[in-house]
Amino acid sequence: MKIYVGNLAFDLTEDELAAEFSTYGKVESVAIPSDKFSGRPRGFAFVEMAAKSEAEAAITGLNGKVLKDRTIVVNESRPRTDNRGGGSYGNRRSGGSSGGGYGGSRGGRSGGGRQRRY
Repeated sequence: MKIYVGNLAFDLTEDELAAEFSTYGKVESVAIPSDKFSGRPRGFAFVEMAAKSEAEAAITGLNGKVLKDRTIVVNESRPRTDNRGGGSYGNRRSGGSSGGGYGGSRGGRSGGGRQRRY
């Protein structure tokens, strides 16, 4: 079972996090994603545990616990919805077919923004 752990201290290591969870059962894996530009940890992690009962015990036992002066949030990981990124920043419309100034239009749709249907 995959568990989401949020509000982590940036200097917390995967080994330290695994040690916290291993008191509740067998830890399969720990992943702390890092920012692709700065390389710094993003402040959350995913922990995978072998048994659902152990994972539920870890969620109950660790949610709200203070680790390195930060109160962590622990809950069951939900599948990622694909509504992130690529969005409209407000109601941005680009004029012409410049595609925002990044080398022309993308995907063969000129004019950006919405296409009107009559």
